[in-house]
Amino acid sequence: MGQSSSAHGFSPTDSNYPHHRCSGTGHSQSEFFYPTLSEEDDFPISQPCENRDYTDGLPDECLALIFQSLSSGDRKRSSLVCRRWLLVEGVSRHRLSLNAKAEIIPDIPTIFSRFDSVTKLALRCDRRSVSINDEALILISHRCVNLTRLKLRGCRDITDLGMACLAKNCEKLKKFSCGSCMFGAEGMNALLINSISLEELSVKRLRCMNHTVSVEPISIGSNAACSLKSICLKELYNGQCFGPLIMGSKNLKTLKLLRCLGDWDRVLETIASRENHLVEIHLERVQVSDIGLRAISKFSDLEILHLVKAPECTDAGVVDVARHCKLLRKVHIDGWRTNRIGDVGLGAIGEYSVNLKELVIMGLNPTVTSLLAIASNCQKLERLALCGSESIGDAEVTCIATKCMALKKLCIKGCEVTDEGIVSFAWGCPNLVKIKVKKCKNVTGEVADLLRSRRGSLTVNLDVGEVDVEVVDGSASDGGALEEGIEFPPIARTVPILGAGGVVDIDTPSTGNFGRSSSSTSRIGFLGGRGFVACTFRRWSNGNANENL
Repeated sequence: MGQSSSAHGFSPTDSNYPHHRCSGTGHSQSEFFYPTLSEEDDFPISQPCENRDYTDGLPDECLALIFQSLSSGDRKRSSLVCRRWLLVEGVSRHRLSLNAKAEIIPDIPTIFSRFDSVTKLALRCDRRSVSINDEALILISHRCVNLTRLKLRGCRDITDLGMACLAKNCEKLKKFSCGSCMFGAEGMNALLINSISLEELSVKRLRCMNHTVSVEPISIGSNAACSLKSICLKELYNGQCFGPLIMGSKNLKTLKLLRCLGDWDRVLETIASRENHLVEIHLERVQVSDIGLRAISKFSDLEILHLVKAPECTDAGVVDVARHCKLLRKVHIDGWRTNRIGDVGLGAIGEYSVNLKELVIMGLNPTVTSLLAIASNCQKLERLALCGSESIGDAEVTCIATKCMALKKLCIKGCEVTDEGIVSFAWGCPNLVKIKVKKCKNVTGEVADLLRSRRGSLTVNLDVGEVDVEVVDGSASDGGALEEGIEFPPIARTVPILGAGGVVDIDTPSTGNFGRSSSSTSRIGFLGGRGFVACTFRRWSNGNANENL
């Protein structure tokens, strides 16, 4: 960076530098004139201007800003124009993703000599290939001392030794994520002890921990315990070894436990016994009961709660949370058809959660009683999903259409509604911009035409049997005053880099889910299992969050 134009053949003070002056005739175009050239010059005076490099006098910093605004493909092609552009493009790139097969190990010095300013790195290897090893990770850690984000996926040949060296060389890490790796508690502890700025930790299928009966606990005395704000654990057989770290992280704001074995009630109780700042909790297929929910009810700052397929939780626990967590604005409950959470729990949410903006109900059987409480008291409710319920019929959805004045997004799947109930949205919910109805066998395609005729700006996505019928008006808006969506890193395209066997993932964000056609999103399966929450409300939230920027 900082490379001057004089390094490329011209200097603004050089007598041979092409000077620029404005025409005095009033024209807006500029004129160029060239000084007389000597006979030694090997190009004619009449050389056309288009052969000049107009970026020659542009500072490298400005050129780098231009590259950052280009798409993935354009940026790659631009780096092939000339050596200067190749250099500037390399040193100005901060995000890099490599296909971390063992074959790239000899090319690592070349890769990181070109991309020497990387602060966000992803190393991915598929399960059929041999991944990079400790030697490669150590070499990368020496080259990327300013690394702030690191993601490891399928790097099965990295051991505790490699992680220990990484931790010592990359002390500025703020986000670390790993999945399907083979290092164990020793390597994880080394990372946490040395990473004094670590804020986000995500661990998925750490196989060395899964296959060991007795695992060393993750140290509570690590430096990261003071800085961690988010912990996400997925599919860990010995996830309980992270208990001391979770309980010792006093600044923790987000806790996600997904499909991790062990009794988590005690961990939640320990957190509740001290001052905490938890804002978001996800519990999915974990052993937690009303005892854990009672502990969660003491998290006074809680705003987001996901309770998915936790069969030991009942109405009593949900009532405790609703009664004491007055700041709740997003609630997802999947009752797994156990009928242990029903009108009582949902009625409490309606009564106490006046700030609620998003509610997802799956595998529950609410009636008009609880839905009326929600519709009447949750006046800020903007997104609602009703999925897999045998009790939700025309009376229930008509209640929603009549009472939910702020509702903008509605999704109904696998419920006992008919055209009579759906048509009530032709007049109700004045702020509704999108409605999706999936796998409701008593709903016909005619209702979509009726909704469109009554409300031209409403986007209707209707799945009738095996056929997807979607009615989208060009004037429809996906707007909504939604403050944020779930944070996910932008997806980028992969392109080969010069002189290396790896694959580089250029840090150009994708267009996002709203860029897809409506027909393609309907084919994906809007409410297929967990895809309902993952696809729909993440897309809705992210799309609306962008509107608020």
